[in-house]
Amino acid sequence: MASTIQIERSATDWIDVPRTLSKEQVSAFVDNGFHVQPDLVAREEIDELKADTMKLARGEYPCASLQPVAPDLSDADVLARILCIHQPHFVSPVMQQYVRHAKICGLLSQLAAAHLPHWDGSVKCMQSMLFVKPPGFQGQAWHQDEIYIPTRDRSLIGAWIALDDATVKNGCLWVIPGSHRNGYLYPQRPHGNPDEFDASNESFGFDETDAIPVEVKSGAVVFFNGYLLHRSLKNRSNIYRRVLVNHYCNAWSLLPWGVRPGEHVASADRRTIVPVAGTDPYAWKGIEAPPSEVYLRQCKAAQG
Repeated sequence: MASTIQIERSATDWIDVPRTLSKEQVSAFVDNGFHVQPDLVAREEIDELKADTMKLARGEYPCASLQPVAPDLSDADVLARILCIHQPHFVSPVMQQYVRHAKICGLLSQLAAAHLPHWDGSVKCMQSMLFVKPPGFQGQAWHQDEIYIPTRDRSLIGAWIALDDATVKNGCLWVIPGSHRNGYLYPQRPHGNPDEFDASNESFGFDETDAIPVEVKSGAVVFFNGYLLHRSLKNRSNIYRRVLVNHYCNAWSLLPWGVRPGEHVASADRRTIVPVAGTDPYAWKGIEAPPSEVYLRQCKAAQG
């Protein structure tokens, strides 16, 4: 008979979050691969995120990739060079606060691994991405996030916080409902359309006739599975399409986000993470401190 390993935890190890979704809403997420929750982030919180976006863009946090800019530059001039800031929560305590946003994490604790019958709702975060996407900036071609951030149980989930109203005109999210169901990662290739999309490759080999736009108001959060095919188009409006999208997964899943020398793919587990709901079953491994650094994604529009 196989032995059972008991891992003792104190009550303080558990992160409580509010669970407000119905069984029907959770079931719809499992079937469709996405869920839209309007008005989940309050107006004053959106204002705080927008203000911190400017603080990041002006180089007011110690970070080599975001150097201080001349104080006489307008906000528009400062933002005009940025498509996306990867991992802003590495340098900004405000962005880290929204990685842990209680209402968002409550929904995550119901959705991320809802397809697993014995999941206890534990969730961890591994990535934040702050999209500025000024007018004229490109979108990203069809892709699946699990290509970039692999999990072991198909529990990768994005929480897409709309800081501005997201419309077809300014480059909202498009999804293909149900495209996550088989857990198939489609092949990728260069898209050959730099006027519409950034430099990332496109996924191909599927029927996109069922694609729908996900237009939302500021303060809404779109949750979507890591296997769901999604894209965004060029911003053809005269307003920004600012979004903070954070990525999470079941805390019980190892995170083989890159295999280091001497590691085995079955046991590789990156620990630059933030536990946000439930328990961290691998707490005994410790958590890797993130660098005080971000990565900037730019595109053709930023290059003139």
